[in-house]
Amino acid sequence: MKTLLSLLLCLLLAACAAPKYTVDDGRKVDETLLTNIRNYGAGEQSLRPAIVRSASLKDPECDRQWELPFAVATSYGWAENDRVAWVRGLQVDERLTVVAAAPTSPLNLGEKLQSVAALKEENSEKMLAFLAERRDAGKPFFVTLSTGVQRVITPFEVCRGYTRLAPPNTPEVQDYHWLLSMHSLEFSQIQPTEDEALWAVLWTQGLSEEGGVRMKTYHYGTKIAGTLYNLVTLATGLKGAALAAEAAISAAKQAAQTVASEIIKQQLIEQGKALAAQRVREGLIDAARELTKQQVMNGLQAAALNRSSLSGVARIGATVFDRADQWAFDRMAKLGGNPLAGFSLHQKMLERSLSGNAFALDLERLESLSKLAQTRGIDDQVQAILRGFKASDLALEMGAMPLASAPDAFSFESPTDPGSGRFARGLIDAMLEIPTESGSKK
Repeated sequence: MKTLLSLLLCLLLAACAAPKYTVDDGRKVDETLLTNIRNYGAGEQSLRPAIVRSASLKDPECDRQWELPFAVATSYGWAENDRVAWVRGLQVDERLTVVAAAPTSPLNLGEKLQSVAALKEENSEKMLAFLAERRDAGKPFFVTLSTGVQRVITPFEVCRGYTRLAPPNTPEVQDYHWLLSMHSLEFSQIQPTEDEALWAVLWTQGLSEEGGVRMKTYHYGTKIAGTLYNLVTLATGLKGAALAAEAAISAAKQAAQTVASEIIKQQLIEQGKALAAQRVREGLIDAARELTKQQVMNGLQAAALNRSSLSGVARIGATVFDRADQWAFDRMAKLGGNPLAGFSLHQKMLERSLSGNAFALDLERLESLSKLAQTRGIDDQVQAILRGFKASDLALEMGAMPLASAPDAFSFESPTDPGSGRFARGLIDAMLEIPTESGSKK
């Protein structure tokens, strides 16, 4: 009897000592955040197989980075209601949870990590930092799941330029850096095909390769000390990265005020409001639509404004967006993909009035990419995707419109230091400078 009581007491104490993780108790949560969390997961699930697919390119011309065949997120550090939203949206709690996995991944969607290479830590930020460290060592390592099962993880090499998505609390964030590009959640909203996701990955890698030297020159006074820790936080739902993104949003909006006249900005805002109202009336909130020529030109105009409004390192990167387009175009076919995926990605953005991203083309980029397609004899297919609107014809009508041509809207011949503010050079650059918990940089 005493033995039985002792055993029951031990089990009770063990149960009390076990960590308690957030569950979905049915409470009301922020519906906007919940939608963004689901969009975040959908976007990651489309990108991760594309990242693995890009590795088979083995391009000798690019610098390399290590990657993993899965992505993880955690609600660690978020407010209680928001943690419930993470569970409801993606089954993510305080533990590192797999939110995306390539078909070849040893980890599956929804699985939770208990330890990484024998490191077990309740603080998910520390676990995540260690996971990044093991990734960048480039050698196989073990992880233990919450079920006690062990799996071996093998990092693989890809062209430099991590493809990541904005945190769910700031879905509009976009930033472009030679180490990593963060794309707004508009990318997820258009439900990209496999080839469109591959285009996004190749485009991001191409931006790093084509714009790396120029962006590094602009970065002249800053040391990259926290790469392992901070780059991986940008790929997750960590609250620290989310808070940084919120601060960066404010800095970006302030910088954008100097790009275009208030009249032009107000016109675009009013056009967006009118279109939104029209789509509500027609019940087309989630559907694409047929566009008039004026709507196409407005969309190209909005894309030019978006490109022009970038600041810091991203503003320098924007000077080679067209080169990144060509990089992706040239390499799509080598991976068995459709080289016209960039056009279809652009058209989806255009038809949904989504211009706050790098895949909605402005006139200059559309003309350049169209000419490239012409050299391959696939111009007819391009016109079919663009619903019959030719870039050259649009250029004639848009020539007198403000911001119609991206080069006329901004110049980077002699970029100057944007200032000493933390986010003056962009979110990614700032995150590389944020010290770790101990106050030192990794």
